[in-house]
Amino acid sequence: METHVFRPECLFLSVLCVNGIMTIGLTGAQEVSICNESLMLQNLPECGKYFEEMMHKVDSKKWCDIKEFVLYYSKFSLCTEQKALTARCFWPNPLAEGFITEIHRQFFSKCSSVKEHWEDPTDKILITLIFTPVLLAIGTISLILWCSKRSDILV
Repeated sequence: METHVFRPECLFLSVLCVNGIMTIGLTGAQEVSICNESLMLQNLPECGKYFEEMMHKVDSKKWCDIKEFVLYYSKFSLCTEQKALTARCFWPNPLAEGFITEIHRQFFSKCSSVKEHWEDPTDKILITLIFTPVLLAIGTISLILWCSKRSDILV
């Protein structure tokens, strides 16, 4: 009867061979896509021109109201994405974001978010808001305890 001796070098060579075969198979399946940044930068202004034309149809006093131009902005965003993907670039990328930022500066630089200044309520209101739930909790607990001691009510 023959005995098979475990040989580490055979295992190592087998693993190395399988790894090589898998690596060759995986690299063959991947396709290399190189971003053509100059093509993308050449085509993005078309999107900006369209957006600019549409925004001039909107009263400039309403440029800060997104309801007035949301459709135009959506089309602008889709256009920039399409131009980036046509140039085999991912989207958003730093160059596309820079272009979009310039459009924002052109049309929305005077828009600001109005932040409300919150003030603390007066002491009377604050005390009422704090003690009302506390008193309700104490009252509920007292009612439960009182009812649990009166067995004639439970029947």
